[in-house]
Amino acid sequence: MNRIFVPTALTALLMGATTSLLLAQQTPTIDKRYADEIKKLADQPAVKTAFQTFIDLEPQTKQDLITLTETPSPPFKEQVRAKKFAAMIKEAGADSVWIDEVNNVLAKRKGRSGKKTVVVEAHLDTVFPEGTDVKVKQKGDTLYAPGVGDDTRGLAAVLAVVKGMEKAGIETEADVLFVGAVGEEGLGDLRGVKHLLRKDGGIKPDSYIAVDGDGISSITHRGLGSHRYRITFKGPGGHSYGSFGIVNPHSALGKAIYHFTTEADKATRQGVKTTYSVSVIGGGTSVNAIPYESWAEIDMRSESPEKLNEVDQLLQTAIQKALKEENAVKRQGPDLTVAVKKIGDRPSGRTEATAAIVQRAVAVSKYLNAEPQLEVASTNANTPIALGIPAVTIGSGGIGGGEHALNEWWLNDKGYLGMQRILLLLLAEAGLDKSTTASAKKK
Repeated sequence: MNRIFVPTALTALLMGATTSLLLAQQTPTIDKRYADEIKKLADQPAVKTAFQTFIDLEPQTKQDLITLTETPSPPFKEQVRAKKFAAMIKEAGADSVWIDEVNNVLAKRKGRSGKKTVVVEAHLDTVFPEGTDVKVKQKGDTLYAPGVGDDTRGLAAVLAVVKGMEKAGIETEADVLFVGAVGEEGLGDLRGVKHLLRKDGGIKPDSYIAVDGDGISSITHRGLGSHRYRITFKGPGGHSYGSFGIVNPHSALGKAIYHFTTEADKATRQGVKTTYSVSVIGGGTSVNAIPYESWAEIDMRSESPEKLNEVDQLLQTAIQKALKEENAVKRQGPDLTVAVKKIGDRPSGRTEATAAIVQRAVAVSKYLNAEPQLEVASTNANTPIALGIPAVTIGSGGIGGGEHALNEWWLNDKGYLGMQRILLLLLAEAGLDKSTTASAKKK
């Protein structure tokens, strides 16, 4: 996942008076009732027991992280890790566990009333292709391996939360659905959560907590949407001299890129940050051959659905303009054709900072003596946010780095705070069953 930090008021002051006024508005404030709610939850004896359990479980949580990291989960081939995670979360204490049609792992913990459903999710997939060496190496206190942090640590944290709830005898009012989702990374295009929340046959949760990233400060409440395309111009191809005058796919692609980037530049200089990138290009066979094919992969991003659609339309217009121009200058042969394939569509949107789930997440970070940071990112929370489901993405504790690189690392710096944070936010959303409090008092 890619996170973008929204600067605090202090940072803003260093950037100029005018800018500071704008950025300071992004600094999270807490409604006192949510701060009081979190403190009351944290003071419950059963919750304190769970907190201590997370500390006691640290050696096992580390081993769970190593086990899952060393279980490969390449893009679109998550089934091996899915089976492993399903077995582990069943052993941890989930009431029922199953794997759906796309290899999402779902583990239900029934609530007393079951009138609501709260999802707690981490993603199963990594960015690393099949055959990557995922053996964990430890240097000092730091674990190194592809995928050890993103998002295998999230899976290990979810397991620990279930174990802590079981050990402490914590029950909730709402049903809690713990999920290991496929397809969060790259061309996976959030397919696991899209399937989970699909209109026909999907679940309809009342709130959604995605666990991705490290630390206990970040709160992603704004979904960074993206559209991605593969554009392919095709012609007959031929000898650079003998076939001169036929359509040239490279020429058309060049025109399309020029028209698109010229207009997109104008459209993205004001308003909500919106980006575009011609990221990959290819085609052609030889210096003395007119190519038969020229292609490009293009990425555009914005947290504003309107701006994203605006830039998307600029691309479509540029493609057709380039096609028309290249066909107009040909001297012989058939016309050029173009295929436009959407290869990525991540929805955008936001859960307002005043929403209960965001306020609770801010209050939890504050309670744990961390400075909350409201962020925009592309995570599995994008999908529920776009559907109007209150959702955030929070980190799993500890410190990590090198995401999507072979030397990715994670350090257990008070990692148990990550589980404490997940539990508090989960209980605030799902409600602590009164029998849990009564039982704890008897003990």
